[in-house]
Amino acid sequence: MQIVCLDLEGVLIPEIWVNVAELTGIEALRATTRDVPDYDELMGRRLSILDQHGLGMHDIQDVIARLRPLGGAPDFVERIRSRYQLVVLSDTFYEFARPLMRQLGWPTLFCHSLEVDADGRISDYRLRLADHKRAAVAAFHGLNFRTVAAGDSYNDTAMLAEADAGVLFRPPRNVIEEFPQFPVTREYSELEDAIEQGFTRTR
Repeated sequence: MQIVCLDLEGVLIPEIWVNVAELTGIEALRATTRDVPDYDELMGRRLSILDQHGLGMHDIQDVIARLRPLGGAPDFVERIRSRYQLVVLSDTFYEFARPLMRQLGWPTLFCHSLEVDADGRISDYRLRLADHKRAAVAAFHGLNFRTVAAGDSYNDTAMLAEADAGVLFRPPRNVIEEFPQFPVTREYSELEDAIEQGFTRTR
């Protein structure tokens, strides 16, 4: 009874907000959970910037329509699903993720949702649950599943610590330095090996 829990952005797909920044030229939108540990602070900044520049849901969806999963990600997801249960735990939003989840073969996704008004303005966001990645792993433990989790950012570290084994995948230097207890992987083959080793160690 094993579950693999993966972050989405930076692990399976590109960072959506970074791509929005590149397309719009708004550098302030480049900040992600790799840079800002407080998710509420980060989202407050993002929504304020969107309002300042008159950008709404349709603009974000135009960017997302151009994105593709990271190279090798669909095959990696398929291999993991052939051996383990897989759940993607993300701080993105269902309204953003759907086109990319289709390209990944529709793995199970737990994330958040947006409030969008009739004009397409993103007025607010609704967290599914505070600290939901860690809480999901804890719930899986309560169901007698062993878990290995992988992510790349500050907002993944509580999930990694809660899991039976946690792995960083292509993290920035600041996250590596602050969380040296987690092994670092750079390629999907390395991550796949680390997942297998994590389950082996926790038998």
